[in-house]
Amino acid sequence: MKVVAATGNMHKLKEFRAIFPDWDIVSERDAGFAGEVEETGATFSENALIKARAVCRATGMPALADDSGIAVDALGGAPGVYSARYSGGGDADNRALLLKNLQGRQDRRAHFACAVALVFPDGREVTSEGRTEGEILHAERGSGGFGYDSLFFSSDLQKSFGEATEAEKNSVSHRARALAALAEKL
Repeated sequence: MKVVAATGNMHKLKEFRAIFPDWDIVSERDAGFAGEVEETGATFSENALIKARAVCRATGMPALADDSGIAVDALGGAPGVYSARYSGGGDADNRALLLKNLQGRQDRRAHFACAVALVFPDGREVTSEGRTEGEILHAERGSGGFGYDSLFFSSDLQKSFGEATEAEKNSVSHRARALAALAEKL
């Protein structure tokens, strides 16, 4: 199946391709989509559908989108859907703000959540969700991954996602679980 990944994030595109090696997944840029999609949803699922619908409509191809983020129990689930723009800066700024906001907190439980949406030109829509549990470290560990990976200690792997290999992370990640659930629905 040929699908356009409704994301400009090359890390996500790489994960999509690793998790679905039998699919021909092209970047939105290669499919001719150069627009920006404003994520106005209140949930990860709403945002994934907004992106997938926009890219499907623009390219005429099935579009696969995700929205994901980290939710920290002690922060009432924040940064949640605002994970990518938590600080108003980039990944390093987001991690620094998260550590600052957790200073002095003993409860560092957190989870990564992901919602994926596959939208077809004929109007069919398939969605699924996945999640992975862990906690926020007091300092970054590892240089792999992206986003909050170096701060997220995975309960499954017993190491940070930043210390994990790509294959290890993809075996337990929120995105892998959401995509596996999507594959089952298909």
